[in-house]
Amino acid sequence: MPGLLENRRGLIIGVANERSIACGIARSMHAEGASLALTYQNEQLGRRVIPIAETLGADIVECADLEDSTSLDRLFACIESQWGALDFLVHSVAYSDRDELNGRFIDTSEENFRRSLSVSCYSFIDIARRARPLMAGHGCMLTLTFQGSNRVTPFYNVMGIAKAALESTVRYLANDLGREGIRVNAISPGPMKTIAGAAIGGARKTYRHTEANAPMGSNASLEAIGGTAAYLASDYGACTTGEIITVDGGFHILGMPRADQI
Repeated sequence: MPGLLENRRGLIIGVANERSIACGIARSMHAEGASLALTYQNEQLGRRVIPIAETLGADIVECADLEDSTSLDRLFACIESQWGALDFLVHSVAYSDRDELNGRFIDTSEENFRRSLSVSCYSFIDIARRARPLMAGHGCMLTLTFQGSNRVTPFYNVMGIAKAALESTVRYLANDLGREGIRVNAISPGPMKTIAGAAIGGARKTYRHTEANAPMGSNASLEAIGGTAAYLASDYGACTTGEIITVDGGFHILGMPRADQI
């Protein structure tokens, strides 16, 4: 059987190492037949990402900094030159000063607030604007969020506000681009054992708590998240847009912990 994404080309931003969510998505997209373009933020990260890109047979591997418009211009010029079109985009990037993910939210600095919103949310708008001309009449844009956007989560602080803005951005972009055949959605995994997740204070306790209480008895796997992304980017997701798809073993439906965990 041909893969769900046979003959489709996609850009994945945010691969950091083998355990990153973006890497799990890249593996699933590759397994379903997609051709990939991967990016890395700097040379240090490039030493991790380039070998991953090689195992996935990525057609394009470029250094791209979301806070540097020149590098983004170069990235999309490369995609247009080599492929001429783009079928899907995955934005798996977020930022906050690690020191501000401890303590109280009220102590958030203005500088970190601005940069967190810029990198975690505005960058998706910027990338979507650049990708849009390459998605002539069709396409799928995906980003990653977390339930801290709408429920207070310990140590998540300014990232909760950034993710809330990102989820609203998904809805507005979906409305803007729907008539052009472009779908925009977000995937909301539960806590993950990633570099980004480890930056949040109390990450291990949070991971154990959700695993102990989720109806499925486990947190999400990279394979489950990757499979969800592949479905959304395929023809099976043709009528799904503006959605926040939760992949967390069902933890988000709970009002309180399980009786044996209280």
